[in-house]
Amino acid sequence: MGGSGPEVGRERVLAYRATAQELGRPARRPADLAVTELGVQDTPHGSARLALAARGVTEVEDDRLELVWSMRGAPHLHRRAGLPALAAAIWPLSDADAARRIAGQIRDGAKLGLAAFEAAARAFAEVVTAPTARGEASRAVSDRVPAELTYDCGPCGARHVSGSLFQQAGLAGGVRLEVSGRATTLAPLPGWPGPPERATGTTALVLTCLRLLGPATPADIAGFLGTSATALRPVWPEGLAEVRVDGRRAWLPPEQLDALRGARPLPGVRLLPPGDPFLQARDRAVLVPDKARQSQLWRMIGNPGALLVDGDVSGTWRAKQAGRGVLEVAVTPWGALSARARREVDTEAAAVAAARGAADVRVTVEGA
Repeated sequence: MGGSGPEVGRERVLAYRATAQELGRPARRPADLAVTELGVQDTPHGSARLALAARGVTEVEDDRLELVWSMRGAPHLHRRAGLPALAAAIWPLSDADAARRIAGQIRDGAKLGLAAFEAAARAFAEVVTAPTARGEASRAVSDRVPAELTYDCGPCGARHVSGSLFQQAGLAGGVRLEVSGRATTLAPLPGWPGPPERATGTTALVLTCLRLLGPATPADIAGFLGTSATALRPVWPEGLAEVRVDGRRAWLPPEQLDALRGARPLPGVRLLPPGDPFLQARDRAVLVPDKARQSQLWRMIGNPGALLVDGDVSGTWRAKQAGRGVLEVAVTPWGALSARARREVDTEAAAVAAARGAADVRVTVEGA
């Protein structure tokens, strides 16, 4: 994986990632942002729009983007042109890898390995030939896959395809997502070439992950992709540069070393939504060293957003509707804010409100 390289602290790593992920706000259209190459998670729905707004994008509509289930089966906004290659890159690398990704509800069905993904992807291609309600698609896919890939659902008295398999096989089956309120409709991707025959391009995808989320370890990248370090090892890139992050070994594409060495903290305030690419790195101790604060930011359900001040995660925030056309943004900093940072919180909250279509915003800062 390369020889021993420079020692850097977490501040330098965060500065590098903020720059690589374009939180410095270049004047670019949504699909031109580097993060859309890897995908911008949209959990809860609307988070992707806020992640683009945090990067200075005010007009988020871009017909070059599609919302699909991708990394770990989560909804992500991706460049449409790259979706066939992405489907092949995130395809399981082996039967054992496939089984691990869908174990849980269907332990016996998981033993089918790659055949489980192939069956679900084929079923999607047969079912979703026009916009189809998610529930309707789930029932039809359940009817078409081997019984081992379904489970008994007590509340509705039916058998359902495993949820993890359903979402992880959707892209391979040529499915995109249309979300309106709480309703999700599945629709076919035009001109879809069909499910991948095998995993290809995973090494290139790992390099993209390392460029945007690095320096990182195989376990870090495997966690982001929803696989294991063991499964990823055969396709791990060669010739990477080794870096020590506060003594911990990690890797980066060698051409990015100068950018890492020269990275400077991002000035100003950003309100990052839950699921923002900056928060997707799996080395959470680098992002937020304090374990108690980690538990505030990454919860089992209902994550808040992150307050970024001068490049460092410095608190949390939440937003809710507070009347017709009014958004209320509550910010909880982990320390005192400077007068400049407090003013910028108001500016960023106004950007959040605009991205959510609110005409006005009310901001409260705990301790202010």
